[in-house]
Amino acid sequence: MSAAEVDAWMAGYDNPMKPVVQAMRQVILQADPRIGETIKWQAPTFTYKGNIASFFPKAKKHASLMFHKGALIPGDFPSLDGDGKEARSFKVTDLEDLSQKSAELQAICVAWCDLQDQG
Repeated sequence: MSAAEVDAWMAGYDNPMKPVVQAMRQVILQADPRIGETIKWQAPTFTYKGNIASFFPKAKKHASLMFHKGALIPGDFPSLDGDGKEARSFKVTDLEDLSQKSAELQAICVAWCDLQDQG
């Protein structure tokens, strides 16, 4: 899977949150050169030595990412929500909200990559 496949998925993505999802995608890909992307579970998924996070494509009131093992990511990230064993969600309501959260989103992704490199 490649960026071209994600581009194709995005081209067919019909959702009011599409501009936010596209912007989040760029924020994540620019966070760290180690991060790749693919389509898994019928949604764009970011990867580095495993799955980092997948978009929840059906959300219409916000753009939502599920960090598959978000509970394991070291650091204090107030926008990572959830109290399950592993998964955490990261929600963005609009482009302005993303601009306020983009540094945190990038830090989460870098922390995941660093954690994977330690293992």
